[in-house]
Amino acid sequence: MVNIQKVVGAEEQRLLQRLRELVEIESPSEDKAAVDRAGALVAGWVEAMGGKVKRHRQKKFGDVLELRFGPTKSKRGRVLLLGHTDTVWPMGTLAKMPWREAEGKIFGPGVVDMKAGVVMALEALTALNALGVGRPVTLLLNSDEEVGSTVSRPITEKIAQECSAVFVLEPAQGLAYKTARKGIGNYCLKVQGVAAHSGVDFECGHSAVLEMARLVQTVAGFTDLNKGLTVNAGVIAGGTRSNVIAAECMAEVDVRIAKASDAARVERLFRSLKVTDKGCKLTVTGGINRPPMERKPGTVALFRLARKLADEMGFVLDEASTGGGSDGNFTAALGVPTLDGMGAVGAGAHAAHEHVVKAHLVERTTLLAGMIAGAE
Repeated sequence: MVNIQKVVGAEEQRLLQRLRELVEIESPSEDKAAVDRAGALVAGWVEAMGGKVKRHRQKKFGDVLELRFGPTKSKRGRVLLLGHTDTVWPMGTLAKMPWREAEGKIFGPGVVDMKAGVVMALEALTALNALGVGRPVTLLLNSDEEVGSTVSRPITEKIAQECSAVFVLEPAQGLAYKTARKGIGNYCLKVQGVAAHSGVDFECGHSAVLEMARLVQTVAGFTDLNKGLTVNAGVIAGGTRSNVIAAECMAEVDVRIAKASDAARVERLFRSLKVTDKGCKLTVTGGINRPPMERKPGTVALFRLARKLADEMGFVLDEASTGGGSDGNFTAALGVPTLDGMGAVGAGAHAAHEHVVKAHLVERTTLLAGMIAGAE
């Protein structure tokens, strides 16, 4: 690990320069051309490293990049480094939230989620190559992670099944690696009522808003904190005027599950919802769209290796779980050992204070390189 850290540390300025270049190419998920520009920058670096670039062409979203390194034939299993080039930030964000360094932190849109992770992966692979440590590695950079991974998910799942381990380049949780994530579901409830004048024909109306209020109370009751199941009606919209019995109302509901076995239970609960007012009609759409990343033996083994390498480097690596999802949820659900949170240390993902802690970049890149070299 000492040799790896020396090589990574010697090129810290290149890491920082590449990170700045990537951050300053804005890449919101919905802008294909913008995401493709960020992808092209990374692809150019990979080609200069001798890696192989395969573009999975997309029409609506940016192209998904499959970047391969190391020998094509090896007794050692292939490692998948999993990341994304899209961000939540709209074009023009740089004007009010520019790249800047202050008090040991680097700020900028997408810097921690997760452009630092992308650059760290390239620097880790470069260091291993300089030391003559080679193994088959695929760096997969998705283009739609922040909006649900609808086009990239099949690609991720196909490539993951060729690999013995998956390392997800999402930001760390504090200083910790993540060994579990909750699964995510989104349901939409729509109630169709009957409009009427609230003063003249009150009895003729059937309020979609009132019916939705009852339904929201019901779905809130689905929450079971002991099982790690949470249900949140985060958006409600309905009605037209205060003097009109509302004919329509909708609610968007977020669901988080800790166990894959809870998905069927949640589905049954939502599909069993019924209206109290028979003059109203309920439609339920959606479902669980990201399975949970459960803490399984393969992932635990990877974390124990990471903790051992961290000990050799002189720091303690903690283990964490989170209610948020990543593309690692998909690979873990396939049974491929998956370790998450292996990107940068920082805070403020999706927020105006998004930043990376500069002092940890070399250390975390070194640990990532050690994991690539050491994983079975």
